[in-house]
Amino acid sequence: MTIILKKNHLFIQLKKNLILANLKMIIKEFEYLQYKDINDKNYIKPETFEALEKFVLDNETTQYLKITTKKGYGKVLQAQKFVGVIQTKDGTTIEILPKVKNVDEQKSKDILLKMLKTLKKSPFKNLNTANLKTYKMPLLEIFITMFVEELARLVQKGIKSDYITKEENLKFLKGKLKINEQIKYNYIHKERFFVQYQEFVSDRVENRLIKTTLQYLYKKSKLNKNQQRIREFLFVFDDVGISHNIKTDFEKIKLNRQMKDYELVLLWCKTFLLDNSFSPYKGNTIAFALLFDMNLLFESYVGRYLKKKGFDVSLQDKGKYLVDSHQKFALRPDIVINWKESIIIVDTKWKNITEEKDISQSDMYQLYAYGKKYKNNQLYLIYPRLDQKQPKLKYTYCQEAQSKLNLRVVYFDLEKR
Repeated sequence: MTIILKKNHLFIQLKKNLILANLKMIIKEFEYLQYKDINDKNYIKPETFEALEKFVLDNETTQYLKITTKKGYGKVLQAQKFVGVIQTKDGTTIEILPKVKNVDEQKSKDILLKMLKTLKKSPFKNLNTANLKTYKMPLLEIFITMFVEELARLVQKGIKSDYITKEENLKFLKGKLKINEQIKYNYIHKERFFVQYQEFVSDRVENRLIKTTLQYLYKKSKLNKNQQRIREFLFVFDDVGISHNIKTDFEKIKLNRQMKDYELVLLWCKTFLLDNSFSPYKGNTIAFALLFDMNLLFESYVGRYLKKKGFDVSLQDKGKYLVDSHQKFALRPDIVINWKESIIIVDTKWKNITEEKDISQSDMYQLYAYGKKYKNNQLYLIYPRLDQKQPKLKYTYCQEAQSKLNLRVVYFDLEKR
């Protein structure tokens, strides 16, 4: 009996150690994290929970996670409509994936990566996951892999160098002799020459940002292959310094035709070094966060699909106001389509619709305002497709022919696009 109890105790302790050692967690939108029950798959250490809670409180205006309660657990952190990756200072990595009905974890990750490829002014547009075993790789490691592959292409073409002016007191004559400095410093040491010369070096601002990114990612990556490739590139950039003011250095960059090859690599650098560039956040209780608003991702995804189909599409269209006289309360429909001398207004909503009552009144009022101001009668609300049972809905705002507005609810298939 004693032996059995000891074995059970050992098994429980081993399980506990494995859970604590597993610092990677994957959840979906609206799932929760808790610190009370170590046997639950959503368990995180109390100190990790505390750091994330502080992160939530520091960013109350943007609800990346929600502090709430759950029966049997007490206080929990619930994921909201932001997906991506959060890494805490103790090394815990939390992936938040889109919640799509009847879709497993891998497909959910694939959908997220496809959506990211449609984002403007981002490095994700060239994401190529065909050769990656994405089901085994954490999101952060996928992004790091994409960065080093893009950097490999740049290095193959050749990294840029610049002439810089140097002044040194040398034992040989090189460049231009500085007479005043020669008299001042070498009056006694006649064997020395105080000179000014130019040197062709790779230590320029773009390369410093790349090296800084490599050093940063070497500490973040847990994948041996990525760590090895980063070490190889650090050797290539051995003569390059690091950036001491990242934001200022990014502002110095001018991407002309000669620097075109650097564009994607520097977008990756910006993504990692200014990791709050997509969803700005405050506080320093976490080590790294790269989070994306699912509403914006869905809008971008649908917009790109419509463009590929040949439509003239404008995202987040500007120029119309609810109050024209003082240009107040700007109207920005998600998608405006110019089609055969008419305008079609499309609003996308990342929300699961199973029945008519799931559609909010505010969405309907918003479309009505768009239709009136743009003086068009074709309005569309687009939601993610869940299954074939979702209600097919059509509405007419006004019966009079001159002011008639037609609204159709349609569903977008995320897997087949």
